[in-house]
Amino acid sequence: MNSMLSVAVIGMGYVGLPLAAEFGKKRPVVGFDIDIDRITQLKAGHDHTLEVSDDELKEASYLRYSSDIESLRDCNCYIVTVPTPIDTYKRPDLTPLIIASEMLGKVLKKGDIVIYESTVYPGATEEDCVPVLERISGLKYNQDFYCGYSPERINPGDKEHRVTTIKKVTSGSNADIAEVVDSLYREIIVAGTHKASSIRVAEAAKVIENTQRDVNIALINELALIFNKMDIDTEAVLEAAGTKWNFLPFRPGLVGGHCIGVDPYYLTHKAQSIGYHPEIILAGRRINDGMGQYVVSQLVKAMMKKRIHIEGSRVLVMGLTFKENCPDLRNTRVVDIVNELQDYNVTVDCYDPWVNSEEAEYEYGISPIEAPKAGEYDAMILAVAHQQFADMSADAIRMLGKETHVLYDLKYALSAKSSDLRL
Repeated sequence: MNSMLSVAVIGMGYVGLPLAAEFGKKRPVVGFDIDIDRITQLKAGHDHTLEVSDDELKEASYLRYSSDIESLRDCNCYIVTVPTPIDTYKRPDLTPLIIASEMLGKVLKKGDIVIYESTVYPGATEEDCVPVLERISGLKYNQDFYCGYSPERINPGDKEHRVTTIKKVTSGSNADIAEVVDSLYREIIVAGTHKASSIRVAEAAKVIENTQRDVNIALINELALIFNKMDIDTEAVLEAAGTKWNFLPFRPGLVGGHCIGVDPYYLTHKAQSIGYHPEIILAGRRINDGMGQYVVSQLVKAMMKKRIHIEGSRVLVMGLTFKENCPDLRNTRVVDIVNELQDYNVTVDCYDPWVNSEEAEYEYGISPIEAPKAGEYDAMILAVAHQQFADMSADAIRMLGKETHVLYDLKYALSAKSSDLRL
């Protein structure tokens, strides 16, 4: 049956495009996105997210792009890779997923398979998406059409761990479909697959992967708060503790992005809906969400000790993306630092050579500067460890500051003696 599958990947973002490109090296694939500009760009052979190189796009010779729903009618296997964000109240926002399901319901035929990759809470595929597919198509689940769930494990900007080299969890709505889904992914995943016993198990596995990381980082962040009060270098402590074979090498910092800072809220939402109030998970979220405010409080104290007047001062924030060496701005927590500084009536300049200025302005109302000038800043915060910043010496960064200034290294990119503050 695998050879009879005609695949469409819905959503040409950080998750969908690399997947479509790999399948497109081996079989005809439709890469679908409602963003016409995105489709035009991909047809021209370039990916602005930089997840797939121009050469890799050329290698995907069987991949064609479309924003026309009619292009999906000849397909019989749809892989959904749309975003699953949270709203302003930190509740799961399934709107993109529901819209994609409504669209697919219009083209769904008997025997078709819909595979979801978007991160959701356990049960969302069959409780939220399947009813939409049934309602729009008029077909019956597990009788006329089938579903699978194979959670994405994309790590934006990571050129070592790619879609093909990360083991893939797969699942299906019955045993036969589970095997079809698994064998489809085995075509491209050289790291192998793990066939979960059910869709709900696969959904749960995905959502706890990043919840576990979030809780671990929260613990280290809390330790950093404690050690800072004790005037102990957190990095020195972690290096010493790291000499034990089973000590996990987490580091303190801002926790943003489309996964770690979001997925725990999907799990806690589901837990609360069934009458359980999570404690550790939400405590970790509170700690991590408060780190931007803590960073600014530390910076302000350090500036005051140097008799730098806070109101009207000028601060350079180096890095705006949620992680190093990628242009992804989704759920970046650097904006917490910017907003908190502005509450002190501080003038903030953001410098990030990876960022699209128009996107930053649209998403956060921030207009990054093209380049910082020497001698202009009362403080500099190294917020994201882009390679361009890591290659700079502490002296070169200090040249951007006024005669009296504070250099805050959030990412341990500089030595302890080179900066005035470290997290």
